[in-house]
Amino acid sequence: MAITTIAIIGAGPVGLAAAAHALERGLSPIVLERGPSAGHAIQQWAHVPMFSPWAFNIDRAAERLLVTAGWTRPNADRYPTGGDLVSDYVAPLAEQTILRDHIRLNAELISVSRVGFDKVKSAGRATAPFLVRYRDGKAIAKLTADAVIDTSGTWFSPNPAGAGGIPATGESEASARISYGMPNALGEARWRYAGKRIAVLGGGHSAIGTLIALSQLQAATLSTEITWLYRGPILAKAFGGGAADQLAARGDLGLQVAELVRQGRIHALTGFQLDRIEPAEAGLRLVSDDARNQTVTVDELVVATGFRPDLSPLRELRVALDPALECPPSLAPLIDPNIHSCGTVRPHGAVELAHPEPGFYIAGMKSYGRAPTFLLATGHEQVRSIVAELAGDHAAARRVELVLPETGVCSSTPRGPSQAKTSCCGGPAPVSVDACCADDAKAKAAGETGCGCSPVQGENREAAEV
Repeated sequence: MAITTIAIIGAGPVGLAAAAHALERGLSPIVLERGPSAGHAIQQWAHVPMFSPWAFNIDRAAERLLVTAGWTRPNADRYPTGGDLVSDYVAPLAEQTILRDHIRLNAELISVSRVGFDKVKSAGRATAPFLVRYRDGKAIAKLTADAVIDTSGTWFSPNPAGAGGIPATGESEASARISYGMPNALGEARWRYAGKRIAVLGGGHSAIGTLIALSQLQAATLSTEITWLYRGPILAKAFGGGAADQLAARGDLGLQVAELVRQGRIHALTGFQLDRIEPAEAGLRLVSDDARNQTVTVDELVVATGFRPDLSPLRELRVALDPALECPPSLAPLIDPNIHSCGTVRPHGAVELAHPEPGFYIAGMKSYGRAPTFLLATGHEQVRSIVAELAGDHAAARRVELVLPETGVCSSTPRGPSQAKTSCCGGPAPVSVDACCADDAKAKAAGETGCGCSPVQGENREAAEV
């Protein structure tokens, strides 16, 4: 079936890149954005600096559209915030190029299906157009399309606070004192956290960034108390590669939070498996279901435990997902955090992202399911390949047009300033060992200081937050 119209869910950088590639190939994109403006999800973390400079954050087809509109490319070496990404790139792309005629704002997705087909019916299914229902303000609207690319992301589906991937008992009742993701503790949410007892739950970059921001607030308001609730047994694994990280901005986060813990400005509790949240006098009592029965009483809880895809609008489509990660099965071995503590995720596109539903793809952050590390440049390559496939250019769809350098380093305890670039050696370290990788663990077990991971080849790799 010839593809003419493509419905694209989400007007973030990946969705807009898909639309730009579609226009270049003579296709007609329709972009549905749930918010009042393009990049609505990014605006929720506008205060957060990105790990990667502008050089890694701009799609080529999107740039070609922008140049025709008189746009000036930001300094390639500068690190944007989420707000910069929107104001200097996403907004001009959506508002100052021909893409503006293809975007429908305040259009929240309800469902995607085939016209006249539920998931069970097969005969004639592949030639039936897609039916996309969405909420246009208070009304329900619909459109038909020959193909659908879901780039809606995961920002509005945060993981719950409870251990085991489920909400903690009492979590919904305590919602007035709980924030998810990365609240702007130095800006609009300053009033909420200054002088309070705050717990941050999580072990990734969102949690660490929030801890560092709260420590800056603490410096101005000394009565602010910060507790870090870390689920793992070894806190050092959260510090990352420090000075050896190929992304300097990311490595610096690990160095900063390690120093704050060392100084006692952040009180860390390891192995904290949040089981229930109980009301306490002027606050919350957080109770861990672990051997130590740890308990902490706070005024506010920040849950920075990652995100998961909202798959409910896709219920009537034939979507193939890895049972653990909820990403396309072919992608799972490349991004599985149980296997990869560092290393590369090779560029991938239409082949790896295909589903049993012809003409339907999930791209961008949502394509990674529950895996934590998504690369914006990878998302651009995904949609370039997908659109080429939909346009019938199968050779271009299978051609790799992105060369990704190494991710960085394994989780390790920062050893101070270093210019060395390291990579994993022998796979990830055992979770019970304070080491950056398997070979490092072996070396330390033999009484050595460590293995000194081998140099990696390549440039700095982006770790995108969208």
